[in-house]
Amino acid sequence: MEALDLARLQFAVTGSLHFLFVVLTLGLAPLVAIMNTRFARTGRPLHERMTRFWGQIYVVNYALGIVTGLVMEFQFGLSWSGLSHYAGDVFGAPLAMETLLAFFLESTFLGLWIFGWGRLPKWAHLASIWMVAATAYASAFFIMVANSFLQNPAGAVVAGDRLALVDAGALFTNDTLVFALPHVLGAGLFTGAMVLVGASAYQLRRRTGEREFFTSSMRTGIVAAAIGIALTVAFGYSQFGHIQEGKFDDNPAASVPLGLMMEGGNLLSLVVLLFMLPLVNNLPRWRWAHPLLMALTPLPFVLAILGWLARELGRQPWMIWEKLTVADAMTPGLTPGMVTASFTGFAVVLGLLAVVDYVLIARMVRRGPRDLALGATAPERPAPALSL
Repeated sequence: MEALDLARLQFAVTGSLHFLFVVLTLGLAPLVAIMNTRFARTGRPLHERMTRFWGQIYVVNYALGIVTGLVMEFQFGLSWSGLSHYAGDVFGAPLAMETLLAFFLESTFLGLWIFGWGRLPKWAHLASIWMVAATAYASAFFIMVANSFLQNPAGAVVAGDRLALVDAGALFTNDTLVFALPHVLGAGLFTGAMVLVGASAYQLRRRTGEREFFTSSMRTGIVAAAIGIALTVAFGYSQFGHIQEGKFDDNPAASVPLGLMMEGGNLLSLVVLLFMLPLVNNLPRWRWAHPLLMALTPLPFVLAILGWLARELGRQPWMIWEKLTVADAMTPGLTPGMVTASFTGFAVVLGLLAVVDYVLIARMVRRGPRDLALGATAPERPAPALSL
C-alpha cells in the first residue's frame, strides 16, 4: 500500500476505535445526571445506587476514552500537516475549543463530582454532573463544527495559499452541522440507553437479587432508547436535503456503509418503538426476551461506526470539499514504512484500551451494584489487607 492509503486507513481505524468511547460517553452522561437528579429530589437509596453504579461505568469509559483522543490529535501533526497549513486558521479553532472543554472543563467538573460525594452540598454536587453532561455535549458540538467545515467549508475564503475565516456565523450555522449534531447526540443517547437495557437484561435473566435495581434501570434505558433512536432517525433523514451533489454518486466505498446504517437504524427503530417501548413494564419480567435485548446491545456501536465511515468516505477524494484533496493534505515526505510504524503503534494502543474498557465494564455489570467504589463512605470501603 502507498503512504496515502496507509495514512487514510490509520485514521479510519483509530478514529473508529476512539468513537466507540465517545458515543458511550455522550449517552451515559445525561442518563447518570438524570439518575443523580432523582436521588437529589427523592433521597431514595435506589436512585443513589443507580447513580453510583452507572456513574462508575461512565467514569471508566471516560478515563480510557481521553487517552484515545490524544492519538487523534497526534495524527494531524504526523500525517496531515498539509491540512494544518491550508486550513489551520479555521479548522484548528474548534479543535482547540474542544480540547479545552474535554481536557479541562469536563474533567474538572467530573473530578468535583467523583470526589464530592458527601463533601459538596447536595445541589452543588448535582450541578457538577450536569456540567459534565453539558461540557460533553459542547465538546461534541465543536468537533462537529470542525468536521462539518470539512464537509462544507462555509464562512471561509482562499487568501493566498491558505483559507481564512471571514464569517464565524456561517461556520457555526453550517447546514451540515445543524442537522448532523442532533443526529450524533441522538445516536449517543441511544447507545448509552441500550447498554443500560442489555446489562439489566443480563442481570435479570440470572434472577439477580437486585431485581428492583435492574428493573428500574431497564425501564429508564428503554424510554431513553426510544427518544434517542427517534432523534437519530429523524435528523439522519433531514441531512439528505443538504448533501452536496455527487457526494455519494458512484461511490460504493461510502454508499455501502451508508446503506447498512440506514437499514439497520430503521430496523432498530421499529424494534424499540413498536416492541420495547409499548412493553416497557413487561420486558423486565419476560426472561425469554432478555437474550434478544442482550444481543441488541452492540448494534448501536456498529451503526455509529458505519455512519462515521459513510460521512468520511462520502467526501473522498476531498479532505475539504472542493478546496483541498486528501493527497494534498498529507504530510510531504511520508514513506509507507513511517506510516506503518505509527499505524501499528496507534492501533495496538487503542485496541488494548478498547479491550480493557469493555472487559472492565463487563466485570462491573457481572458484579452488579455491590462494593461500589464511587461515592463510597468510609464504612463501605473494604479494610486493606494486612501484610506480613
